[in-house]
Amino acid sequence: MQAKKRKKKPFLLKIFITFLSLAIVGIIGGISLFLLYLKDVPELKEEKLSMIANSKIFDKDGNLIADLGKEKRELLDQNEIPKKLADAVTSVEDQHFYKHHGIDIIRIFGSALHNFNHSSIQGGSTLTQQLIKLSYFSTKKSDQTMRRKAQEAWLALKMERRHSKQEILTHYLNKVYMGNQIHGVKTAANAYYNKPLKELNIAQIALLAGIPQAPNLFDPYTNPETTKKRRDLVLLSMFKNGKIKKSEYEEAIKIPINEGLQSLQENRNDFKLFDPYLVEVIKEVKEKTGKDIHTDGLNVYTNVNPDAQQRLYDIVNTNRYIEFPDDQMQIAATLIDVKTGKVRAQIGGRHIPEDISLGSNRATQNDRDWGSTMKPMVDYGPAVENLHYSTTQIFDDTKAKGFYPGTKDPISDWDSKYMGRITMRSALVDSRNIPAVQALEQVGLEKANKFLAKIGISYPKLFYSNAISSSSPDSKENKYGVSSLRIAAAYAAFANDGIFQSPYYVEKVTYSDGTEEEWKPKASRAMESSTAYIITDMLKDVIANGLGKTAGTAGLYEAGKTGTSNYSDDELKKNPALRKMASQHKVIAPDENFVGYTGTYSLSVWAGYANRAIPVVYENFRIPGDIYRELISFVMNSAENVDWKKPISVIRIGSELYLENSPNYH
Repeated sequence: MQAKKRKKKPFLLKIFITFLSLAIVGIIGGISLFLLYLKDVPELKEEKLSMIANSKIFDKDGNLIADLGKEKRELLDQNEIPKKLADAVTSVEDQHFYKHHGIDIIRIFGSALHNFNHSSIQGGSTLTQQLIKLSYFSTKKSDQTMRRKAQEAWLALKMERRHSKQEILTHYLNKVYMGNQIHGVKTAANAYYNKPLKELNIAQIALLAGIPQAPNLFDPYTNPETTKKRRDLVLLSMFKNGKIKKSEYEEAIKIPINEGLQSLQENRNDFKLFDPYLVEVIKEVKEKTGKDIHTDGLNVYTNVNPDAQQRLYDIVNTNRYIEFPDDQMQIAATLIDVKTGKVRAQIGGRHIPEDISLGSNRATQNDRDWGSTMKPMVDYGPAVENLHYSTTQIFDDTKAKGFYPGTKDPISDWDSKYMGRITMRSALVDSRNIPAVQALEQVGLEKANKFLAKIGISYPKLFYSNAISSSSPDSKENKYGVSSLRIAAAYAAFANDGIFQSPYYVEKVTYSDGTEEEWKPKASRAMESSTAYIITDMLKDVIANGLGKTAGTAGLYEAGKTGTSNYSDDELKKNPALRKMASQHKVIAPDENFVGYTGTYSLSVWAGYANRAIPVVYENFRIPGDIYRELISFVMNSAENVDWKKPISVIRIGSELYLENSPNYH
C-alpha cells in the first residue's frame, strides 16, 4: 500500500504565520516593555496637579536675589471658565479634548506622519498629557524618552478616569505659565487687561490661549508681531472647528495686538537690577536640566557678583559716573571671570521700561557690529599662532594695498590716511585696517576661522571683511555668535594664558526633592601661551598710549581694544539725515565698542541705538571705554593686580617680542 504524500502548506500561508508570530512576539514584547516602564511611575496626587512651586535665585555668595513665587496668583474655579476660553484653548491645543480618554490616537499618528514628511516637529500631546507633564516631568528634549512617554500616557489615562474634563481643563488653566512671572489665565487676564476673563473679547481670549506654547516668544509686550501671528492662528483654529463665525474671525484678526493691554509694573518684582542676567539664567537652567524655573520649584545658585552688577547698573543708568548724550542710547556689557568663565555681571540695555520684565537681552544678541575688536581674534592672534609673527612684523599701510584680496573693493580707515610700512604692534595699537586685512590674507581664512572656533566664536564661513568687522557680507545681520557675552569670553582666553573657559551663569541647582546638580568650568586650550602673551602685550599699549587711552586706570595691569563700525555707502546714500551728520562730524558710527581685560576679569561693552540709523557721534566714541574704566577699576579694588608672566618661549628685545621661529628674529 502506497503511503499518502503529505501536502505542503501553501507558501503564502507560511509567510502569514511567520508574520503573525512575529507580530505576537512584538506585541508581547511591547506590553512587557510598557509594564517595565510603569514600574516606577509617579503616584497621581491632587496636590501635584494644583501646586505651583516657587523658585528662588541666589547670587554667588548664596544671597537671595529673586523669588519667582512671589507673584500674585488667582485661581479659576471650574464654573468660572468662559466658553469662549475653553473653545480657544481646546481648538488650538487639543481639538478632540472632549472625545478622547487622555491620549489621542488620531493626533499621535497625524503628528508622526507630519514629522516624517516635514522638517518641523509637531507634538501629539493632549491637554491631559500636558497637565501631567507640567505636574510631574521635565520638558528637556533629552528626557523625551519612551519610558517618560509611556508614564505620561498612563497617568493621563488614569487622570481621565478620576477627573472630569472640566476639572482637567481647570487645573491646566490654573497651572500653565503665561509669561512675565504670571501663572494661570485668570491672573493673566487681570495683569494684561485689568479685566475678568468674562469681559474679554474674542481677540483677547485668543491671545491668552496662544501664550502657553511659548510664553517668552508670544509676549505681547516684547514680541507683538510674533504674538499676533499666534493669536490669529488660535482664531483660525476656532473658526475651522466651528467655534466662531467667519465674520467674527475676520473682525477679530483686525484688532491691534496691543488693544487693551495694561502696564505690568506690579509684576516686575524688583527684578530691574538683575533682569538681563535672569533672562540668561532661566535659559541656561532650561538647557541644562530641562526644568522650568517658573513652575518647578528650584533653588538656583548663580555666578552673579551683586556688587559688580549694582555698579554696572548704576554706571549705565545714572549720570553719576559718566555722561550719556541722551536716554535713548543703549548699552550691552558683560563681565566674565577669566579663570573660570563665570559671568559676574551683565547689562542688556539702558532704562528698561517699567512694563518690561525678563525681556530681550542685548548682551547676548549678535545683530550689531563689533568692528575692530575683531582684529586680535581674526587677524593678529592667528598670525602669531600659525605664522609665528613677532611684534615687529612689517605690513604695508599704503594706498596700493588698500583693497580686499582679489577685488577692487577699497579698504577705508577711520582717518582716511596711510602710515606706510609699520610694525604689527603699531598696526594693532593704532587700529589700522589695511594691515589687518593683510594679516588675515597671509594666515588664511581657514586657519583664522579655526582659531575663532577655539575661543567660542563660530562662523560657517569667514570673509576678508571680517578682518575689521563682525558682520557677514552674505547676511543682513551678523548671526554667527559675536555678542557682548561671546566676545568677553573670547578675550578672556588672551587674559588666561591661552585657555578658553566656556561662559556660564548657573553654578548649582537644587531640586524640590532635595537632590542637586552642580556645574564646573569647562576649559580648553585655545592657543599657545606665547600667542596670548604677545597679543596681550600689544593690547596693553592700546590702553597705555593708543586709541583706548581714556579707558585706562593708573597703575592697573590691563589690555584692551576699541572697535567702531561703519555705515556703508548705500546706507549714507539712502539716508540724507545720516549724510548731513557725516558732513557735520568728523566721524559717525552705528556701533562703538570696547573690550578690555586684566588677569582676573574680561569686560566687553557695546554702545549704540536700537535704531541703527541713529548714529553715535565722534564725541561719544569714548563711552564704551569710560564704562569699562569705571567698572573694571571698581571690581579690581577687591582683586589682585598682577602683570602677566612671560612664557620662556617668548623673547623680549627692548619693547618688542619674538619667538625663536619668528620670520624676522635673528
